[in-house]
Amino acid sequence: MIVLGIDPGLATLGYGAVDYEKNRLKLIDYGIVTTPAGMPLPQRLKNIYDDVSALIERYGPRACAVEELFFNKNTKTALIIGHARGVAILAAANNAVPVYEYTPLQIKQGITGYGMAQKLQVQRMVRLLLCMDDIPKPDDAADALAAAICCCYSESMGAADIC
Repeated sequence: MIVLGIDPGLATLGYGAVDYEKNRLKLIDYGIVTTPAGMPLPQRLKNIYDDVSALIERYGPRACAVEELFFNKNTKTALIIGHARGVAILAAANNAVPVYEYTPLQIKQGITGYGMAQKLQVQRMVRLLLCMDDIPKPDDAADALAAAICCCYSESMGAADIC
């Protein structure tokens, strides 16, 4: 079963694709989708939608794991990230890919066993779980891989239904 993880962002959206079969994880691909700051918001959102749709078409995931927004004091930033998150979810929905949403705390708990783990601890576990030589970079891609792994390991969020 292939799971596509998404770490939403307008300037930089992280993605990670993993295959989960017989309780084993295998890295497929990871990276980022970027949009230039000077581009109008509607065009940036369209680019994100198109790029996420292309990733779904390329990898054929059975599930999409999207990181939920954490509380942000800057409401404008939270709103813009919410736009990017929404078009990524729409891309999955329009391609009939079930979406599973996880808070940063749930992802940290699922990856390290500790919900308050530091970012570096999560990245090191992602590297170990996926048998990578190095910690995945940039951080957005590492976070997306963590979301995908969390989905693979999460029976309580319906992963058993998608296997």
